[in-house]
Amino acid sequence: MGCSAALPPCPLLRSIIPAPSIPNPKLRLTRRSLLLLSTSTTTLPLPLSAVPPPPDTTVTDRVFLDFSICPNYFQNRTLGESNLSLCADSERLGRLVLGLYGNLVPVTVFNFKAMCTGQSGSSYRGTLVQKIFPGQFFVAGRQGRRDRGEVKPPVDLARNTETVSSQAFLLGHSRPGTVSLCLSENDDDDEIKLDPNYRNVEFLITTGPGPCPQLDSRNIVFGTVLEGLDVVTTIASIPTYKPAERIRQYNNLAQFLGDERAKIARAIWNRPLKTVYISDCGELKVAKQTLSPSLP
Repeated sequence: MGCSAALPPCPLLRSIIPAPSIPNPKLRLTRRSLLLLSTSTTTLPLPLSAVPPPPDTTVTDRVFLDFSICPNYFQNRTLGESNLSLCADSERLGRLVLGLYGNLVPVTVFNFKAMCTGQSGSSYRGTLVQKIFPGQFFVAGRQGRRDRGEVKPPVDLARNTETVSSQAFLLGHSRPGTVSLCLSENDDDDEIKLDPNYRNVEFLITTGPGPCPQLDSRNIVFGTVLEGLDVVTTIASIPTYKPAERIRQYNNLAQFLGDERAKIARAIWNRPLKTVYISDCGELKVAKQTLSPSLP
């Protein structure tokens, strides 16, 4: 038997064709409610264990670096082997007091402090500021010949395993006065680096006025300038050697072609035209075991 259109719906068709849904007359969806539903999200608070703690920038040690200018260095090409006798008429620029983050990078801080006190068999005393990058940072502590104002390679320093630890690269170079161990900016000679007893002691200090993001995650920040930012500004204002644009272009081409002389020529770029050197350095004892934390 067939199903007539005048009769009630056939049960067979009712099982095949679903009945149309009738909206709830009590539920009214307006444009405002739809907008709220589309933009609302449910966020669950993260557990405290999932949030990593900030880097420990507690200042555990303090050291000082005194900077001076030697007026007659370019005539004699030497500062003197140990007593700086050839720089008797030096002009003192001032003192930097550095706070070191011994809890964050203990090996880096230990080695730097040993270089300031001379316990490493070497010292920063009587060594040159090698390069100044205006508006960015200056570099000191290059190893080489002591009579040329370079650091004597230390013999009693621990091997710095923090150079391969991700925890050592958490801090950035975000403000003037940041003290960092040179890794990407290190310019020690390859012959020195190939020594199995080589220990990197070259460091940089940012001068501002802005941050240096190109140094982040490539150099180890281990301290900050607590006193003497005016000295940092004075060093940053010293003129440096800048090659002419044509020389720079030739050097870039030579470097592209693999000419080793390009690297040798670049070694004098950004060198200060005045002889800035570390005339004295050492550790400053503090009454408390640790000082108040300092921002990176």
